[in-house]
Amino acid sequence: MVRRSLTLIACALACALPATAHAAAGSLGSAPQPARAGAGALPVRTATGASSSSSSSAVSAANPEAPVPVPASEEPPAGRRLSASQVLAIAGRLAKMKSVRREYPGSYGGAYLKPAFHWQVSYFSKNGKKEIGQVIIDDLSGRVLEQWTGFQVAWSMARGYRGAFGEHVNALYIWLPLCVLFLPFIDWRRPLALLHLDLLVLLSFSVSLAFFNHAHIYASVPLAYPPLLYLLARMLALTRRRSRQRGAGWHWAGGRRISWLALGVVFLLGFRIALNVTDSNVIDVGYAGVIGASKIVQGGAGGALYGHYPADNEHGDTYGPVNYEAYVPFEQIFGWSGKWDDLPAAHAAAVVFDLLAVALMFLLGRRIRGPSLGIALAYAWVSYPFTLFALESNSNDTLVAVMILAALYFAGSPPVRGAFAALAGLSKFAPLALAPLLATHGLRDLARTRRLRPLGQFLLAFAATAALVSVPALSHDSLHTILQRTIAYQANRNSPFSVWGLYGLPGLQRVVALAAIALAVALAIVPRRDDLVGLAAGSAAVMIATQLGVEHWFYLYIPWFFGLVMIALLGTPPSRAGADGPTALQASQAQASAPARWSPLASAPHSGSALP
Repeated sequence: MVRRSLTLIACALACALPATAHAAAGSLGSAPQPARAGAGALPVRTATGASSSSSSSAVSAANPEAPVPVPASEEPPAGRRLSASQVLAIAGRLAKMKSVRREYPGSYGGAYLKPAFHWQVSYFSKNGKKEIGQVIIDDLSGRVLEQWTGFQVAWSMARGYRGAFGEHVNALYIWLPLCVLFLPFIDWRRPLALLHLDLLVLLSFSVSLAFFNHAHIYASVPLAYPPLLYLLARMLALTRRRSRQRGAGWHWAGGRRISWLALGVVFLLGFRIALNVTDSNVIDVGYAGVIGASKIVQGGAGGALYGHYPADNEHGDTYGPVNYEAYVPFEQIFGWSGKWDDLPAAHAAAVVFDLLAVALMFLLGRRIRGPSLGIALAYAWVSYPFTLFALESNSNDTLVAVMILAALYFAGSPPVRGAFAALAGLSKFAPLALAPLLATHGLRDLARTRRLRPLGQFLLAFAATAALVSVPALSHDSLHTILQRTIAYQANRNSPFSVWGLYGLPGLQRVVALAAIALAVALAIVPRRDDLVGLAAGSAAVMIATQLGVEHWFYLYIPWFFGLVMIALLGTPPSRAGADGPTALQASQAQASAPARWSPLASAPHSGSALP
């Protein structure tokens, strides 16, 4: 009983730490204004890192939330109580603005009208190229609502606006129960099992998110790296061949407990979909998907996939073509008004991506250790708070997870595996790092003279798929334009959402990025565990290492590797089966019934049996 109490206390602490940042706020986010990420600032940076200037009348017309410049005057504009000169005087008395202006001699300020009877005062450097300070003032009371300097001027997502990502999914009454519901895999007979620490580490991203939601970026960014580094080490440990015999996975819990997990999957799926429909927002990346889908459908001169995006999502074309093509069916069914409104197409896409991820988690678990593990993995997905965070933000990140999980599911077929590897890499480019690992999967089991055929099949399918999905983009854009709008833009942007950008460490970042590339190549050629669990662990390690070296990291990227991590953790057979668990013979028979490795005899029926 004491051990059980201690474990519950540890779990509660991991889940409750987000509340400690601001308990009085009652949610993981505290700022009073529910502004959409990337809307209404001069300039603003959104989840994609897009920067847009809204000082011109053209932008104001395109975005009704954009500030409208007002010349300095003692006369209040029509319908306003304060004048431009008065708000400039209010902002000029703020100590924070005085300090930043001393750092930029010759800086000057301007007043702007904002919706909801607010004013914005922006201070610019002498040459006008950089906005160095921003103040939001209430017109009726003259009260200062917000004041920002540094990167929080350009990056509105760094300001802690309540509900900017996922609306009420950040509320403690939703987040904390999900943290508790994520922990049915605890084995009370082994309270010190390493799996328990793994689960707590996965939940510990909540601590970083809490500080992010309260605009404490210098705390939130560094706190994301310890769990990433821990998970990288755990995944690398599980890729070792001997880890198969050591078995540190989840002990089977019996039919009754699995039945409860199955009911939990159904309930939580309904809850997630209902919450998406009634209380979620579409951030810029989901909006970008709908814009791109509309461009593809238009065809002709207006169908250029890259460039000429709306002013409120100027850099929405920073992804691969698959990302936009995946939204085409939803844009065709639900349409698009041409504005950043509720975007039902983006909602529908996010829900379908989430359902596909759940289905693939179940199918992969069933293939590895039977239906019980499939149910457990599906439950892990629907109960994990950060997969819901992505769903409620209606982002495109679950699509990346779906493509990677599909590549694993069809691991026994080199051509299909190659096709999904290309689809994943051309959704968002980071999964391209998985290509070497996926290309060489299963080759060690074959004689050297027989390895060329499956490798060639993978490469041919990869190249053919990449060429096919690139047709809509290359029909209207040159390769140079596509590279400039995507990879070059992402490589050259400056973001505070990594330790490299926050503290200015470009040299060290390059070292980490090169180490991630070396790891991806090493896992492809060094002998390792070669079953599906080993492939999942290796893929998770590559994705985490890649994320460690990027300039811009965000919580929406967690689902990219979460499913892989759970497969590796729960799919590893335990060192001893429980009283109600499968025997070693049953486990081996389950593995043999669906081989994960390619062979001339297994490849053909394997791809057929992959269908449910």
